[in-house]
Amino acid sequence: MEPVAGGTTTSAREQVAVPDEATVAPAARAAGLVVGPLVVAVLALATYVTFSWSQWRRLETPSWDLGIFTQLAQRYAHLQAPVVDIKGAGFNLLGDHFHPLLVLLGLPYRIAPSAVTVMVVQDLLLAWSVYVVAREAVRRLGALPGSLVGAAYAVSFGVVGAVAVQFHEIAFAVPLLALSLVALVRRRWWPAALWAAPLVFVKEDLGATVLVIGLLVVWLSDDDRRALWLGRALAAWGVVWLVLTQAVILPALNPSGVFAYADRLDWRDLATHPWLLVTHLVDDWRKVITLLLLVAITGLVGLRSPVMLVAVPTILWRFWSGNYGFWGHTWHYSAVLMPIAFVAMLDGVELAGRSPRAWLRSSSRSAVAVAVTVGALVAPQVALGQLGTPGFWHPNPREAAARGALAAVPAGASVEADVGLMNYLVDHHDVYWMGNKGNPAADYLVFDSAWSSGQKTPAALVAWATAHHPGATYTVTYDAGGYLVAERTS
Repeated sequence: MEPVAGGTTTSAREQVAVPDEATVAPAARAAGLVVGPLVVAVLALATYVTFSWSQWRRLETPSWDLGIFTQLAQRYAHLQAPVVDIKGAGFNLLGDHFHPLLVLLGLPYRIAPSAVTVMVVQDLLLAWSVYVVAREAVRRLGALPGSLVGAAYAVSFGVVGAVAVQFHEIAFAVPLLALSLVALVRRRWWPAALWAAPLVFVKEDLGATVLVIGLLVVWLSDDDRRALWLGRALAAWGVVWLVLTQAVILPALNPSGVFAYADRLDWRDLATHPWLLVTHLVDDWRKVITLLLLVAITGLVGLRSPVMLVAVPTILWRFWSGNYGFWGHTWHYSAVLMPIAFVAMLDGVELAGRSPRAWLRSSSRSAVAVAVTVGALVAPQVALGQLGTPGFWHPNPREAAARGALAAVPAGASVEADVGLMNYLVDHHDVYWMGNKGNPAADYLVFDSAWSSGQKTPAALVAWATAHHPGATYTVTYDAGGYLVAERTS
């Protein structure tokens, strides 16, 4: 015992600061906000990387996007302009879409120069958004239901669609949107604006999305003068970049001197037939399914949240376009809608729970179950469902032939190719796509009969080369498993 003031004594136990319940509860809650979401995000990342690596190992090539962005990463890794020859000889990719934020790909590619690195960067970005959404879900709903919502987000059709197509610039937009919208529903105006502002450097259409976020800050700010100013500034920022990119920057950098995707929307038709602005949203079953799924994953109550308005610009440009590839729920086009839908659902649950109407309060309690059930039902139908099929783990029967074709092209040689093995050639070769006019006569031609429509025999390949590169002579040096390699001999 030791003496204390007043002549009393205190034990050693009494001298130790023992936290009471008021201290423990916040600490435990803080830990819960990290642990559950982190576990969900790590599991999501492991699943995404496993899927990406399995695709790569099986020589699956959904599109040429991975090859394009790998060439871009190469240029940025060496502090060069993003000239991507796959799009056309000397083509500056900033003249195709405006995505200067992709300069961040340069460092990881410099460290690990492989197309696989580009896929893993996307997986990391998407997993980051999983953590952000899951953390907000746990904060609002509790550990178990919040973690389930995070898991539903992780396997949502938009996120999984992005993983399946290997890489696209919108991967950078997904976590930025999640962070901005979570801050928005917490009424944290500066973080909401600061996370939203860089979206204009991810893709030219996202200026409209930033505009809507800015307007929401104005709407929800309750006449807070600083928030009003911030929201208006953010909205103006979005408009300025929306116009500047599409009317000035992209035409200036595009070889044709135009915004390459301006013709995707027929504004004259929409202006002369204004009812098409509405009917074009539901005039195809693919559009209807996309809208129904988007509403369903919000647990239906997401429509009560103003956050859903952030999805409007993306839905409009996709559904007003004449390109049917934009309409469905697969591929990467719905990725930016996922953080919007799930944050809207979380906000909608809270709004419905405060409603004086009993049926709305009841709907808020069932919303989580609806969202998680929809996610569980849809997940096996989208790309990640392949992980549960035995065939996905079997090697590609053409793998040996493909490896032989790749080995037939020496490192550093220039190559003209179709999409078949393009993604596997870009790391060590300057690659051109066979569909472009004006390509130089490359050192080698590499073709995959599964992708090429006419170059399926050695004679057909030589004839194609003669027609497209007069004066150059090519000899077929490899022919196996549907793969052809021809070397330039003069």
